Amino acid sequence: MIPAEILTGLTTLIVGIAGATWEIFTEAAPYLFLGFGIAGLLHALIPDEKIVSYLGASAGKVRSVFNAAIAGVPLPLCSCGVVPTAISLQKRGATKGATVSFLISTPETGVDSIAITYALLDPIMTIFRPIATLVTAVSAGIVENLLVKDNTNTDTQTHPLPLNLQTIPLATVSENEDDASCSCGGACSIPTPQGQSLSQRIYGSLKYAYVELLGDISKWLMVGIVIAGIISYALPESFILSYLGGGVRSMLVMLVIGIPLYICATASTPLAAALIAKGMSPGTAFVFLLAGPATNSATITMVAKFLGKRSAAIYLASIGIFSIAFGLLLDFIYVKMGIEATSIVGHASEILPDDVKMLFAILMLPLIANGIYHEMRE
Repeated sequence: MIPAEILTGLTTLIVGIAGATWEIFTEAAPYLFLGFGIAGLLHALIPDEKIVSYLGASAGKVRSVFNAAIAGVPLPLCSCGVVPTAISLQKRGATKGATVSFLISTPETGVDSIAITYALLDPIMTIFRPIATLVTAVSAGIVENLLVKDNTNTDTQTHPLPLNLQTIPLATVSENEDDASCSCGGACSIPTPQGQSLSQRIYGSLKYAYVELLGDISKWLMVGIVIAGIISYALPESFILSYLGGGVRSMLVMLVIGIPLYICATASTPLAAALIAKGMSPGTAFVFLLAGPATNSATITMVAKFLGKRSAAIYLASIGIFSIAFGLLLDFIYVKMGIEATSIVGHASEILPDDVKMLFAILMLPLIANGIYHEMRE
């Protein structure tokens, strides 16, 4: 028999974690719904077969990189799902720098992750996150194009193949590398409808947004929210303040944690919000928000295999250097503005009434449950 006091303590812990998890979920739900909806509309309206013409050598070493970073902004691909798409771009004539730029910007700046950043963090981080990511992606791509010889097939550059950003099985792309599995559940496909009527595109965008895309990341989104609930309720603030309160040391710790980790930008945001609320500096949280989604062991393996070890080194070094530099800058911004991050985190979502947030939470639950169910069946 379990002693009554232990049973009572466990019950209190479970109920507390469940309450904190539900609170985080209700705060995020309206913005998740909006973010996925916008992602679906972009999917229906942007003809992705035209993207590649802006990413080849003919666009120039700098312009192709910038174009790739911009092209990746609206696409809701996670850090492992972006790999087959990026390799497909490179094989169809994109420069290596454009490919690296796309690999960094895409998993960081999907509209779904920007929406949840606004809901769970604050307007400063919402604006800072995509700008810093864009600068990191462009800088890494330009360095790549300037320092590494690009052996991309010139015939492919002159006559780019039509690009259909459908799923390229990761096992095929990686030539059966064991560690190249897509742990984010993927969001690994962006099949854009071609030659369809407006009503068909709208229906397709809704299905893509709330069934396919949401289904791809449902499990990992909920894992992130549950872990955030555990941190919010159970992790003592003294631990965060002692080890992750700010400074280069704290950022290096988060960099080491984030680089090999499989986590998408949407799922990483609740974790960052919970840690900031416990006392982590926003700059340290930003290092995790950049390094976590932008890299993982599969992505690093694929960059080294298809673009070369020097490209992989530039890719990792750029993420490491820029994430820490921008982390320090972000902490400086909060200090100069006299803002205490723990006092404003999550307050942006307070513009919505509690009843509205509850309504969207109830609406999102069956969609997420459906996504998890279908992913488990697969």
